[in-house]
Amino acid sequence: MGLKSLLASSSAMNYDDACARKNNTTCPIETHTVKANNLVFEVDMCGTGKRLALCLHGFPELAFSWRYQLPLLAQLGYRAWAPNLRGYGRTSRPPLISDYTIDHLVADVVGLVDAAKPQSVLLVGHDWGGAVAWQTAIRHPSQIDRLVIMNMPHPVCFRNGLRKWRQLLRSWYIAAFQIPIIPELVLGARHAWLVGELIADTAVDPSRFPPSVLNIYRNAAASRQTLKAMLNYYRALRLNTWSPATSELEDRPIKTPTLLIWGEEDVALGSDLLIGTDRYVQNLTVRTIPGVSHWVQQEAPETVNVLLETWLSNQPPPQFRKHG
Repeated sequence: MGLKSLLASSSAMNYDDACARKNNTTCPIETHTVKANNLVFEVDMCGTGKRLALCLHGFPELAFSWRYQLPLLAQLGYRAWAPNLRGYGRTSRPPLISDYTIDHLVADVVGLVDAAKPQSVLLVGHDWGGAVAWQTAIRHPSQIDRLVIMNMPHPVCFRNGLRKWRQLLRSWYIAAFQIPIIPELVLGARHAWLVGELIADTAVDPSRFPPSVLNIYRNAAASRQTLKAMLNYYRALRLNTWSPATSELEDRPIKTPTLLIWGEEDVALGSDLLIGTDRYVQNLTVRTIPGVSHWVQQEAPETVNVLLETWLSNQPPPQFRKHG
């Protein structure tokens, strides 16, 4: 199948608004609950394959951010799951900052995989979901058969990048989120208006985020307790233990076949954070998408779906270059 045909095939699965995802007749997306790691997860599901595709969302998103990819993955023979991560949506919301350390987040993934009892696992992550996916592949390599990361650098590359002023300035919000209470008040004001603006204002193509989509994220973040849980991911960073043993573990190359997809117009994470990734991932395919922001799988779903379909079919994914 040629690139144009693949793009046409993928765009046929697009939704014009948030409600249309329930009307996909090829593979409807249904929401169920799954018990894992002593929590109850709200999970969007599509497909019935014996292979699991587990898709992890970022901040300040939801499982809804994978609405374009779940039907494709189901079409490719996967049982596609997109959970609302701990603290998000109707998933259990532990109260303490310490409940959101990377150890707990990785244990959630392992628990969800155990609950699914699949023959194999494709782990997909974006933003914070990408950070958790990297750590899961590092700590539990035998559990993951394929790995896809979108706009989140390898943890060693990210820490190296934070030693430079340019990335430190890009990541200013991490420090701001450490302040108690005030971030919840600011982000939650006017029914979480700023949460919607955060997405729309940093997108290259804001038409991909109409009010019907932004309202889903705003509604989910309108509760102060939910916002507190979302921010606790950042606040728990200081509790994560980076011992010499941890550093040694992260330095070991990941052997899992990995596709790294990157929207080049990411205002929070510079493309220079990709440098050196091949040191830590043995079987690595990198594809950057020009003219696309951090919200890559929602802003360029046709392109992302082409990359997923070709790579999962063991074909070389197409390259995309800037025009002009």
